[in-house]
Amino acid sequence: MKRLLPSTKPNPVQQAQIARRYGMFIHFGINTFFDKKWSDGTLPASGYKPTAIDADGWVRNAYEAGMNYVVLITKHHDGFCLWDTQYTDYGVNNSGNTTDVVAEVAKACTRYGVGLGLYYSLWDRHERCYRDDAAYTEYMCRQLTELLGGKYGKVVELWLDGGWDKRPKRWHLDKIYDLVHTLQPDCAVAVNTTIGNPRRKKPSNRYLPERYREGMPIKYFPSDFRLFDPHFTREDDPKLYAHDGELYYLPFEATICIRNMNNWFWDSKYAADKPVEKDFIVEKYRLLTERQNLLVVNVAPDTNGKQIEEDIRRLQEVAEELGIARKA
Repeated sequence: MKRLLPSTKPNPVQQAQIARRYGMFIHFGINTFFDKKWSDGTLPASGYKPTAIDADGWVRNAYEAGMNYVVLITKHHDGFCLWDTQYTDYGVNNSGNTTDVVAEVAKACTRYGVGLGLYYSLWDRHERCYRDDAAYTEYMCRQLTELLGGKYGKVVELWLDGGWDKRPKRWHLDKIYDLVHTLQPDCAVAVNTTIGNPRRKKPSNRYLPERYREGMPIKYFPSDFRLFDPHFTREDDPKLYAHDGELYYLPFEATICIRNMNNWFWDSKYAADKPVEKDFIVEKYRLLTERQNLLVVNVAPDTNGKQIEEDIRRLQEVAEELGIARKA
């Protein structure tokens, strides 16, 4: 197991993450089928019924756009699980399409040589034991063991979200972090809104990425990198942040939603928004990657399990401009 140690330089896990540079976020789940950005865990699992799961297409699109990894939603705040979990009935096992989406994406990542990253929401609006911190931590550890224990191969990144629903210490992040690095020693882990006051639940504008200063506190410790979507860092982005009087090097991963910086999950209004301008993505890619940071672009599949052709054309235009386009 690799512990996060004080450092003014990136450690091997962070070096490998920085080298990945550019990836695709894939928001897909029960919300896709109910016109929701977020839902509260009460939508019927049977309503999740994609006509197909084009996991090969998603990952191929990422590869051809010059991306080196994907970050797939496995469980959003609603608690609906996209893999074959044995710890809840709220997931694909009891839905209108029982495909293990994580398994299919993992196979495609192997096929195209793309890194597999997973998103997992700490906040769970469906699970009954959620308010019992000890019981819920065990629940998360069991599910994370399913995801990271080897069934899906190597996982390069774990993107944790929803921490603002409880005070940071209630998540027992040291236990989660140690489990992840025991199962996947080279997996980079972070919690969204990483930097901030560790005694407060809600994010504060004082700690927006454009306002980061060296030595600001790490709110969710341990984390291997920084997150705060959908914000971007400055050109002079500082890399050193504090916990218990020690400084830690933390790169930053930024997110662009390809449809007007707004659409996480596909919905009926998706087509009304145009993809963000090519030059905007190119500018942010250069700003971030030249400073040892990373960029992911969210491209949401629709109810047929397909990504929208107009979105993929925009990614291809960006890749051509940056000279990173590839052919599968």
